[in-house]
Amino acid sequence: MASPTQEYEAYQYAYDYLKKELFDVNLPPCLITFQRQRRAYGYFYSYGFADRNNPTLRTDEIALNPDTFVGCTDKEILSTLVHELCHLWQAHEGKPGRSGYHNRQWAREMMRVGLQPISLDNPGKMTGQRVTHEIIPGGRFDLAADQLLATGFRLRWQSADVVALNGKVTMKVAKPKRNKVKFTCDECGQNAWAKPRARLICGLCQEPLARQERW
Repeated sequence: MASPTQEYEAYQYAYDYLKKELFDVNLPPCLITFQRQRRAYGYFYSYGFADRNNPTLRTDEIALNPDTFVGCTDKEILSTLVHELCHLWQAHEGKPGRSGYHNRQWAREMMRVGLQPISLDNPGKMTGQRVTHEIIPGGRFDLAADQLLATGFRLRWQSADVVALNGKVTMKVAKPKRNKVKFTCDECGQNAWAKPRARLICGLCQEPLARQERW
């Protein structure tokens, strides 16, 4: 099996391809990462990394949340990449709003590349602190993504501890291992919980407590 880390190469290829197809300026490269952040499909961090040997050399970060890949198509995941690319475009070519805010300029660029912004803060609007999007059928992104996927391009890895149920993504929570079992006094019904090999005496009846197999 090829190294799973090579998955980043697929995202780099998609980044370069979509940047060329959708944006009219030569945007700089950035560092693409996977980050699990609650309630976020991804985020853009301007100049979030510095060269270890030359700290004055900085680069942006586009982070994608692999928990949200579950239940999504490759095209939908790529649309999140472009959502963040619009933030990168604005950081270098426009005027970003306050930290994390999706302003009108960003929304117009999203529309231009073929993504419809949907505000979660202000229903019916395209701006806000929390904004998702939909792919515009027949839009520039829709067509560019189809061309990319037609070449056999595929994304492979996603979070393992997430399941998609009825359109909702939820975390799988492992059931805790029981390290204690129930013991019961046959005379008075008194209960106690202890390690499986414990030997217990009822404080009322002075009788041994019987271990219960299920509780």
